[in-house]
Amino acid sequence: MQKSQSLEISSGRIIALAKRCPGKEEPNDDSAVVVQTIGGAIIMAVADGVGGCPLGYKASAIAVHCVAESVLEAEPGADLRPAILDGIEKANHDILDLGVGAATTLSVVEIVDQRARVYTVGDSMAMIVGQRGVLKWKSTSHSPVGYLVESGLLDEESAMTHDERHIVSNLVGSATMHIGVGPSRPLSRRDRVILASDGLFDNLHISEVVETIKNGDPNKRMENLAALSSSRMDGQDPQLPGKPDDLTVLLFTQ
Repeated sequence: MQKSQSLEISSGRIIALAKRCPGKEEPNDDSAVVVQTIGGAIIMAVADGVGGCPLGYKASAIAVHCVAESVLEAEPGADLRPAILDGIEKANHDILDLGVGAATTLSVVEIVDQRARVYTVGDSMAMIVGQRGVLKWKSTSHSPVGYLVESGLLDEESAMTHDERHIVSNLVGSATMHIGVGPSRPLSRRDRVILASDGLFDNLHISEVVETIKNGDPNKRMENLAALSSSRMDGQDPQLPGKPDDLTVLLFTQ
């Protein structure tokens, strides 16, 4: 995408952006999907195929497709948690069946009746942000560095430049995959939910993402995120973290 796209839904709006890594000629290894069920539930998913592994782009596409398919096959009005979990498990099975070592991270957000729940495998993160810049909840990256940050043994600034920053310890396409399931969180008016591949969170501090999206026109907020991420990827300021990567972001706003 050259610019973000706005998707109008019954309970609000979703802004979507996907950009290939600067200078990259291979396919974008990220995939994303947005599903609105007959009952009005919203499912958003972002997957980031593992770079350096074969068919990363195919693994991420399988992951979001399996989740969407499972959700759409669920009975209208049914609890979607089993369907989402089944979709992730099927994706893991299908990716393993490729037999080439492909793998992907995956983050899924379920929004039903003004409540949000996040399901994660890997380090594609999701956050809930209030309009005044309060970080109401964020997922934990399934990585050695992510666990250190969550436990308080490492601060975010140090994590951004840690030597093991890019090691991921949990992937869809692994025999040892496990699914992180977050709590069901109430959404207040004007809360924003964001999920993204690590092309965003490896280049911007969480506080920068929060400050950028907390209020204002969501299309402009997304363009600002993209511009700031691109400047970091280009290494315009050597004092700040920067890692060229595919970038995919979904932003929900009521």
